[in-house]
Amino acid sequence: MAIDTTNPVPDSLDTPRLSTRDKLVLFVLCAAQFMVALDFSVLNVALPVLGADLGMSQSALQWGVTAFALPSGGFLLLFGRIGDLYGRRKLFLAGLALFGAASVLATFAWDPASFLAGRALQGLGAAAIVPTGMSLLTTTFPEGPARDRALGISGTLLSLGFTVGMVAGGTLTDTFGWRSTMGLLSLFALIVLPLAPGLLPESRTPYRPRLDVPGAITVTGGLLSLIYALSTAADHGFGRADVIVTLIAGLLLLAAFVKIESRTAQPLVSLPMLRRRTVAWGNIGGLVTFSMMSTVVFVLTLYLQEVLHLSAFETGLVFGVQGVLSAVAGTYAPRVIGRFGPRRTLVGSLVGQGILIAALLGLGTGSWSVWLATAAVSLASMCHLGAIISYGITVTSGVPDEEQGLATGLVTSTQQVGITVGIPLLGVLATTSDDLLSGVHTVLALDAVIVLAAAVLVATGLRVRSGAVEAEPVGAR
Repeated sequence: MAIDTTNPVPDSLDTPRLSTRDKLVLFVLCAAQFMVALDFSVLNVALPVLGADLGMSQSALQWGVTAFALPSGGFLLLFGRIGDLYGRRKLFLAGLALFGAASVLATFAWDPASFLAGRALQGLGAAAIVPTGMSLLTTTFPEGPARDRALGISGTLLSLGFTVGMVAGGTLTDTFGWRSTMGLLSLFALIVLPLAPGLLPESRTPYRPRLDVPGAITVTGGLLSLIYALSTAADHGFGRADVIVTLIAGLLLLAAFVKIESRTAQPLVSLPMLRRRTVAWGNIGGLVTFSMMSTVVFVLTLYLQEVLHLSAFETGLVFGVQGVLSAVAGTYAPRVIGRFGPRRTLVGSLVGQGILIAALLGLGTGSWSVWLATAAVSLASMCHLGAIISYGITVTSGVPDEEQGLATGLVTSTQQVGITVGIPLLGVLATTSDDLLSGVHTVLALDAVIVLAAAVLVATGLRVRSGAVEAEPVGAR
């Protein structure tokens, strides 16, 4: 494989050394990101117990997830820009405080309304934490091996947090009750918040342009509508009137946002940035790797428990192996990226993820399938983690510090939308199939095809085969 000449190999492939202060800064930022990732999955297995305790109907349980997903995804771009303009550290700390307080509210919720209010406030806090935390990371660590290592650790913990949440959620619920899942998040916030003020530097743009209010309204409304439609469709299908209406409204609002940004002197999102090959194609790669891997985890959970009749604990062990190997991948990913460049690593990781997902088509009803599932999903997750880290580096490389909030806002929006979109689009094919095993095979086949097709498109868009990738507008000649 040829070396990407736009990402020269560092003088040494040794992992760069970080000072004690750098390590503490990285700990604070990564712990906050891990906490948010944990929140995405820790509650899932607790929902039936929670619903019975608080008197929530079966149809209302999905709001335990949706109430968090709506604000956490909908306000990402807006909060990323506010952090750019008025101070990323301030907004990060405010988000941490809000997240911690909301977690306490959710822990001690006395009825469905108080619980859902806590979840919504958690999501709002997460929307402030994620883009500002990523911006503080990319502005604290200079572009090159140090930033690659920092993004590698952050990406590992992001992936690990989602997996750990699935395992920890069931264990905590069985042992201490569902409230302990929210209490765990309160504990994380309590640990991180006192450390952050003395460690994190303030970071903002050197000038104060006006906030693009029309753009903020349309993009936030569009993302809220889109996430609501997809989250609801995951449980009730696309035939419901509210799903159709909010899906159309979301697409129209996002189209209006693009038009507004093209005419605004000080846009919320710079369209020239979106026309950079690295930003456009990097985010496409990120969207595909997140959406398709979350779908695999979803259908494998169904398969292991409904077809192979594994217990929740045994299923958790399968994903525990996945989490361990993801952590290993995070350790070596910066070295691979330093050797081949982030664009080539992104394409190669997508190819590996697609091939290993295709290997899961061999799953059957025999006990040996547990070993195939464990091996294939774990190796696919290693490739997935490589794609996560390399797409984050691809998108943020070459972006000036004053626009890092915009770039990382796009990265994190891609993550949130990716996690949300895959399950309703593909996972529903498994849940509505008369034969679950057949439905799982159909989903995995489509999943593999989409990932491999995306690898080809991203390779073409980033000109990976030519050995040089320019950060030029997509339409540039």
